[in-house]
Amino acid sequence: MPNSTISNMTIYTPPADDMIFALYDVLGVEKELPDSGMNRETASAILDESAKLARDVLAPLNHKGDVAGTKLDNHEVTTAPGFKEAYAQYRESGWNSVPFPEQYGGQELPWFMAFPIQEMWQAANMSFGLCPLLNQGAVEAIEQHGSDEQKETYLPKMISGEWTGTMNLTEPQAGSDLGALKTKAEKQDDGTYKISGQKIYITYGEHDFTDNIIHLVLARTPDAPEGSKGISLFIVPKFLEDGTRNDVKCVSIEHKLGIHASPTCTMVFGDEGGATGYLIGKENEGLKYMFTMMNNARLSVGLQGVAISDRALQAAIAYANERRQGKSFETGKEVAIADHSDVKRMLLTMDALTLAGRLMTYEAAIAQDKAAKGDKAAQAKQELMTPVVKAFCTENSLEITSLGVQVHGGMGFVEETGAAQYYRDARILPIYEGTNGIQAGDLAFRKLIRDEGAAAKIWIAEGRHVCENVKCPQLRADMEDVFQALENAVSKLLKLASAKKFDEIAALSMPILNMFGYAMGGVAMAKLLNALPVLSDEKKKNHYELLVKFYKKALLPRLKADNSYFERDVDPIINSADYLTG
Repeated sequence: MPNSTISNMTIYTPPADDMIFALYDVLGVEKELPDSGMNRETASAILDESAKLARDVLAPLNHKGDVAGTKLDNHEVTTAPGFKEAYAQYRESGWNSVPFPEQYGGQELPWFMAFPIQEMWQAANMSFGLCPLLNQGAVEAIEQHGSDEQKETYLPKMISGEWTGTMNLTEPQAGSDLGALKTKAEKQDDGTYKISGQKIYITYGEHDFTDNIIHLVLARTPDAPEGSKGISLFIVPKFLEDGTRNDVKCVSIEHKLGIHASPTCTMVFGDEGGATGYLIGKENEGLKYMFTMMNNARLSVGLQGVAISDRALQAAIAYANERRQGKSFETGKEVAIADHSDVKRMLLTMDALTLAGRLMTYEAAIAQDKAAKGDKAAQAKQELMTPVVKAFCTENSLEITSLGVQVHGGMGFVEETGAAQYYRDARILPIYEGTNGIQAGDLAFRKLIRDEGAAAKIWIAEGRHVCENVKCPQLRADMEDVFQALENAVSKLLKLASAKKFDEIAALSMPILNMFGYAMGGVAMAKLLNALPVLSDEKKKNHYELLVKFYKKALLPRLKADNSYFERDVDPIINSADYLTG
């Protein structure tokens, strides 16, 4: 195998120009957020700087971290060689503070800027990027629901990156059912709580990046109601204010399919009498507070799907150009496999799905910024898009990284090229921060039925307006079919809800999520087509036009397969299946 093939695994080129084009030309962020204080030139300069750290520092560590993993000794985790130093460089450069309030030391840049920056971290090194991602959610929860004293105590150092935060939700017996958790919180005379219990799958629950780790922990008080209504949220620092080590420790780290350089910890609280915890907000309101973290994280996980897809795409293109095999039908000369029709098909699929996902996630970020300014319509749009972005982009990441392995052929199935790592790393994305089945249920029950389809109808109307202005009659016609199919599907769900046929709704929830995913991707492609006249780079313009055509002809029709669940009454078949063996 050529040495250049081996070196390709360390190469990542952040697509800063494509990101700027997406934000400013395709999505029109300056029109959407005229008071953001972020013009095109400033945004470009910021992305160029973040690209350097992603390309030169984080990307070369990705494969090394995958091989080395993390090590646990006496409850202390040592991260992979180079990771601690990379985190110090990341923190000292100010990248951890990008989206957070100036009041606590943040830069308060809009989320539409934070997203492309984060995409670079996740694409360069997803195991590394998970630490800032979890800290981001913890900061959001404390900022929105913590007391003034808690904010002053924790936010400055969590925003600077001197400390990091975690989310402690899952327990062995509970899984995704947070109402079944058993971790206890007993109130003390001084107002603190003693926390005791076990949490599993805690990302960066223990590490050597920082001097302190701030755990946000869901637990029950002794007199709490049963189920999800009896959950409270607590701050449980690794070290207390006086420097005392808290009664919390990592007892094991998971041996995982992927993200080997990210320590996934089993955390035990209260082995020696109880860990000191501080209540956030009110008792029994914890699940509501935790969803602040979850909703933030779900969009970021969708972004991770886009990021790992782009990394796999870049590697596949590089390999397909380098690997020479077979001869041209026309010239009879040996060609690179990038000239083979089936390889082109795979690369186009990877490219078009990645592009659609990037546009969708950035549009959700813009909606989040508008919602933060009090725009209720934008908030409804963001809430509608969140489960779709999370699930659709992460499901696509599996297809894209799998195709990346396929483009590499046999060399994709061995670890030396790095293609297998992208596939393995991507596999967690449809699972964590709420499985994609949970996202589908959230879309169907909370985002469609709860408001009787109001937000969906508004989104469809906006999508129609975009597509009415596109200069491609066939795309307009195809998208009108898409909108009609969506309207019919939403109508069926609402009728089932009126009849209280909730099992049927559950059976149709993933198909309608997929339909919204391909539809949102179609609208994004229409916006892209409308923006192409501003591009001066003819090669880039032609490539974008090709991706739009491919999405329209090859990928958008996938929506019909999901629509068949509604047209052919598949839900009764699903609910008649019986796999119970007990």
